[in-house]
Formats: sequence, structure tokens, C-alpha cells
Amino acid sequence: MRNFKEYISIQLLTLISLFASAQQTPGPRLIVRGDDMGSSRSANLASIETFVNGIETSIELMVVTPWFPEAAQMLKKNTGIDVGLHLVITSEWEGIKWRPLTNCPSLTDADGYFLPMMGSNKNYPGLAITENQWKLEEVEKEFRAQIDFALKHVSQISHLSGHMGSTGFHPDVTKMVSKLSKEYDLPVMSRELNQELGLSGVSYDGPKATSAEKEASFISMLEKLEAGKSYMFVDHPSYDNIEMQGVGHIGYEDVAIDRQGVTDTWTSENVKEAVSRNGIELINFITLTKALPRSDPEKEKINPQSISEYLQAVKSENQDLHSLMILRNGKVVYEQWFGENAANKTHVMYSVSKTFTSTAIGFALQEGLLNLTDKVISFFPDKLPKEIGPNLQELEIRHLLTMTVGHDVDPTGVLREKSKDLDWVEGFLAFPMEHQPGEQFVYNSLATYMLSAIITNVTGQRILDYLQPRLFRPLGIVGATWDVSPQGIQFGGWGLKVKTEDMAKLGLFYLQKGQWNDKQLLPDSWFDEATIAQVQSLPAGVKKENLKVNAQDSDWLQGYGYQLWRSRHNSYRADGLNGQFILILPEKNAVIVTTAKIPNMQEELNLIWEHLLPAFED
Repeated sequence: MRNFKEYISIQLLTLISLFASAQQTPGPRLIVRGDDMGSSRSANLASIETFVNGIETSIELMVVTPWFPEAAQMLKKNTGIDVGLHLVITSEWEGIKWRPLTNCPSLTDADGYFLPMMGSNKNYPGLAITENQWKLEEVEKEFRAQIDFALKHVSQISHLSGHMGSTGFHPDVTKMVSKLSKEYDLPVMSRELNQELGLSGVSYDGPKATSAEKEASFISMLEKLEAGKSYMFVDHPSYDNIEMQGVGHIGYEDVAIDRQGVTDTWTSENVKEAVSRNGIELINFITLTKALPRSDPEKEKINPQSISEYLQAVKSENQDLHSLMILRNGKVVYEQWFGENAANKTHVMYSVSKTFTSTAIGFALQEGLLNLTDKVISFFPDKLPKEIGPNLQELEIRHLLTMTVGHDVDPTGVLREKSKDLDWVEGFLAFPMEHQPGEQFVYNSLATYMLSAIITNVTGQRILDYLQPRLFRPLGIVGATWDVSPQGIQFGGWGLKVKTEDMAKLGLFYLQKGQWNDKQLLPDSWFDEATIAQVQSLPAGVKKENLKVNAQDSDWLQGYGYQLWRSRHNSYRADGLNGQFILILPEKNAVIVTTAKIPNMQEELNLIWEHLLPAFED
């Protein structure tokens, strides 16, 4: 795969403008949806395998089924998976059954199990939902219970779907599910929404009795997908083993063989090669339902020539840019990925992670779980050093946010190099604190780790799980992962991976001061405080007496807010090592996002100021 510099050179040699090449029609987009996780142990294992080692992009989870507890545990360990709740009111297998979470006799048989079929089936006369006097209020009560139960145990639930057509078998049910979708802010996969999104269903293009036939027919289907269109393929990965050989119903007895073929196909190297060869972008449902709106640069008063000049300057300076996304007026006007990077791939954030962590503190503050003046030692009474100095006693959450802890140097590297048995919280609290908190700025990644630890302390959740319903689900951020310490606390200050558009969503969330889809998710007062210069800043690892630049030339001397840097041109940013930027320009109503491997980040910003800032016309 070509790297960024080779990409630009080829564009120049072929006389195609950089800007035009970036805006060309995308290839086909495909959702690969695996249904029925939770129904069996085999389905659980295969669902994870086809995501981790295959092409599956979305997993549909059933919560009333016997193997749901294990499924929930697996998904907690695989937070990068997009999960839909598969709403269930039927129990079709003869060898294994499941019951509702609520009392809903119009949906169950004499033994209390869900009826086996949704529609009339000659093999099960009188045992279909539609053949009985089902009650809408019981369906709604059961669906609500399943949604609440799923959200309690699986934080990354992002949408709803129906098992065996449960969400759309009657117009009244469709209307009720639409109401629940809006209430819980969970888009529901439906025929109507698919049409609105331009999402077409596809299936095997040929015979599918064996694994070999499935693979060939799946590849044949891939080769017929059209550029610029979106598709969804649905099937049920599992294994041909003793468990699944005991599962089935009249008319579908070869379940084990059939579903082993799905697993084999979705993990096939031939299939992966066909996806790549045909330029297919694998996406999840939320990529379509909660994508940022798109527009053209000219419509939003941005000069496209300036973007081309910026990319040419990046090439000339040998900067390794991985992606670029530009927003204005709430719309994406330019987006491009280079080399091995892609829209559907997450990228390491490094210290951009810190801004996500400070946002979690904002939510906890809003919910009354903490105050910025709370003493840090109050959260960790069992981890305090034997002697608590006066500076440690005075350390508050706000000092962690502004990196004015009182350390003379950042303790992060020192403590991480010590034994794996070292508790990072204990190490932080025991580290020498030479200065009074709030007195001076020292860039301190472990201070952000402490913020993550505080979130876990007051909520009982890891920070990623805490952010899911409050930030990630409303904004449509799925597939995020966050590394954890030996103590199981997510790093907070680094270790997060999200996609470029997810970064842009956070930037827009800050630009809009917490408003999203006409809802105020966080009070604007938080953003007024978080984005101003709370303290005079210094570049990481640099002391004031060693400064060799002045504020006029440095974006690291403009001040520091709550895990955000102030920048020149009255802007502010989240930034991470090697050129990860979420640059917010309030005066231009714009956000610029980059991922990169550019060690000299000031030079990267200099090119942005030189070429992209003038692109925003008044």
C-alpha cells in the first residue's frame, strides 16, 4: 500500500489535482451483520472470532437467551465491537428455549416459553405470534425490559434490531418501536430507515449448502456491489459441534453445518482479499445513521485551492499525514486518508485521550458525583503513603485537570518503568510533590490517569463504559478501545483508539458547547471553563528557564485549560504525540482534525496556519 508521499507523487504525475482525487466517488460500503449472539456458547465464540479475525462489523445480541451472561462478559473485553440489541419475542429452537423478562402471557406457550414462530408455519400450527391474540402493551413492556437489561450490562449497545421480524410484524409494533428508538436514542434497523439511508440488503449469489459454496457465492456477491452504494449482509456465525448439532427446528435441521459455513466464510483469506480487491469499505450501522453531515467547501465558504496547497506543502516538508478532516458550520467539507489508514480504522490518540477523560469529569460534575475542589486523597484512603505532606493534602481535582499538581517533573515514565506490581495510584500519591498545587504547570500524563481512576471510583465503571451512554452513544462513536493499567484502570491520559470522524465529533461537540441534535448534553458553563487558559503552559518536559521560543511562535505557550491546549489565532485543541490534533476554531465555526506520524508537531501546526486558516472565508 502506498504511503502518503507516494500517493501525492502519483497524483501529480497523472495530472489529477490533489483536491479532486480526494473527493472522488467512494467504493461500495458493506455492513456484515452477525445475528444471535447469546443464543449459544458456539454463537458467542464465533461472533467474537468473525469480528476479531474476520470481516464482521456488527453483532446483534439477544439478552433473554441462556448464554447472554457469557456474551456480556466477552463484549466487555472487546469494547471495539459495535453491538445491536436483537429484540426477541420468539423461541424457535426445539433443543433449547428462552423465556421473557416480563409477564407477557399473550406471547408465551403453556410452559412460559416464547412461542416458536412469528408467522404461520405448517410445522407448528397455532404456535405463531400472529396466530394468537398478542397484546401491544405486552410487546412494549418486554422490549423495554430487554433494552434496559442490555444497557445495564453491555455499554456499547448502539442500535436495535428485530429477531425473526419482531420489530415490524405489525404497523402498531413498528410505530411503538420507533417511539422506543427515539426515547432511548438507539436507531432501529428497519425497512423504512434502510430505504432512507439508501441501504440495500444482499445475500449469497449462488449455492450455499457447504462452506466452499458459501465462500464462492459470497465472493460473487462482493464483486457485484456498486461503487458509492451501501449494503448489508446478515447471517449467523457459529460452529459445527455437539452443542449446535442439538439445535434446530422442523424445516431447518442442518443448523450446525450451515452456521459453520458462515464462520468459515467470514474469516476466509479469500474473502478478505476480495473485499480489498473490490475496494469495499466495511462499515457498521452507526456509520450511516449517525454520520456527520457532508457538504462542499465552496458551499461553506472554504477555498479548495488552499486545501490542495496545504497537502502539497505537507509533501514538500516530508510530513507523514495519515488523515485529514475539515468541518465548517457543523458539516464535513473535506476528508481523506492516506496509506494504510482508512475511514473505518481506528487510530491511536496518544494524548488526545486526555480531552475525552476531562469530558468524563464534566459529566460526573454535572451528575453531582464530584466537585472540582474535592481533595484527591479523599478518593483513595487505602492507597495513601505513610506520610502525607501538606502539598498532597491540598491537591484537588482541578489541579489534575490543569496539570498544576505540584510535581517538579512528570512521574509517568518513572512509575511505568517500575515493577508491574506497582499500583499506579499509590505510586502517584507517593511521588515527591515539591510545589504547592496550582502553583506551576508541568505536563503530567499520570495526573490524567488519576482522573480516570477517580471516575472508576465514583461510578464503579471504567471510563469508556461511563462515557458510552453519555457521550459516545449520542454522538455515534462506536468501536473505541482504551488500554488499561495493571490494576484494570483505563489509562485516561493515553491509550485510546477512535476513528478520525469520532475525533471530529468530539471537536464539534466542544465547538457547540455541549449541544448535540438540539439536546444540551453538558452545560455550556463547563466549556466556558474547560477551553480558556486556566494556567500558563509550557511544552511537555520543558522548564521555563530552558525555553528557546516565544509565545508569538509557539502553540504550546498559549495557556492550558481542562486537558486542552490553547492555540494561536484564538483557537484551542486536543493534541497527541506525533501530530494527532482536534483543532477548534470558534471564530471560523470550524474544526480541523489530523492523524499523523509527524514528530515536529509545531511544524505541522505552522502549515495548518499558513495554508488552511486562510481557506476559511468570511
